[in-house]
Amino acid sequence: MPKKGESKVIDTILNRRSVREFMDKPVSKEDINTILNAGHWAPSGLNNQPWRFIVIQNQEAIQRISECTHYSGIVVGAPLLIATFLDTENSYNRTKDIEAIGAAIQNMLLTCCELGLGGVWLGEILNKKEKINYILECPSNLELMSALAIGEPIPKERTSTRKALNEIAFDDKYGTRWEE
Repeated sequence: MPKKGESKVIDTILNRRSVREFMDKPVSKEDINTILNAGHWAPSGLNNQPWRFIVIQNQEAIQRISECTHYSGIVVGAPLLIATFLDTENSYNRTKDIEAIGAAIQNMLLTCCELGLGGVWLGEILNKKEKINYILECPSNLELMSALAIGEPIPKERTSTRKALNEIAFDDKYGTRWEE
C-alpha cells in the first residue's frame, strides 16, 4: 500500500471518519452538486444508474425526518441530508443495484471529506422507510437505501480502528490467513 501522502485518493479513504456533529452553516450549492456528481459517477451493472437522490435542506422536512430515527440529534443538527433510493423500475438485479448504490454513497462521503465537509451514513432510518417516502412524497418505485447527514464538521479529533487484515482476508481459500 502506498505510504501516506503518495496518493490523494488513498489518503482520503484512510482519513475519512463519520461526522455526527455539524456547524450551523449551510452547504453551498456548488458543493452539493459536486457531491451528487460523485455519487452519479459510481459504477453500476449495465450502467443502469439505479440510484435516485433527494437533497433535503428544508428545516421542517429535516425535523420530520429526524422523528423517524433514534439518531434524531444527528439528523436535526445537519444542514443537509441526501436521501438515497433504489429506483425499482430501473433495476435489473436487486443485489447488484444495491451494491452500486453503496458505491455511490461511498463516493459521496469521500467527496464530502475532500471538500472539508463531514458526513455520516444513516442506515437505521430504513426501519421507517415508508414514513420517509411519505414525507418526501416519493413514488412507490423508490425504495429508501440510506440518508446521509452532511455539513461542516465541528472541529474535534475523530479516530477509528480496524481489524488486522489477517482477520478478514484469506489467501487462495478461506482459512488460510492473509499475511501482509
